Amino acid sequence: MTGAGAGAAVGARTEQTRLEVELAELAGSVPDPELPVLTLAELGVMRGVRMHEDGHVEVTLTPTYTGCPAIEAMSADIERVLTDHGIPEVRVRTVLAPAWSTDDISAEGRRKLAEFGIAPPRPHAAGGPVPLTLSVRCPNCGSTDTELLSRFSSTACKALRRCIACREPFDHFKEL
Repeated sequence: MTGAGAGAAVGARTEQTRLEVELAELAGSVPDPELPVLTLAELGVMRGVRMHEDGHVEVTLTPTYTGCPAIEAMSADIERVLTDHGIPEVRVRTVLAPAWSTDDISAEGRRKLAEFGIAPPRPHAAGGPVPLTLSVRCPNCGSTDTELLSRFSSTACKALRRCIACREPFDHFKEL
């Protein structure tokens, strides 16, 4: 393809890319059903959006863990948001690889978790030093003097802890 034909093809692809970015922002803005303080983009489970030539849109999600019961609600919410935006056919595909990690939570997501009263997971330093402490900071008073009450809390991805300093219980989003 040369000349005007090549230019039109590039222009069409650019427009498709712009639409994919817009739709990814819409899909990513859907609140997580279990942690509505976070969006799917902030949680890091929304992996991508692709427009297909036949007009359907494919959204790729990776659950926080295999068997996550919230994946069905996430899929339905994404389908609703994109359909309301005028997309006639939306398919949400669940992928397990690459696996989701708590490192996929954005800095804004971590800030929102702490503000909501959930201790965010500690980021892993890829290739860096291993932290010398396993302490979890209390989201209420900031103390690192906390204790584990239960390895599981309201969801499988959280643990229940208590702060020794302020005596308040809190959820801790476990590192994966």
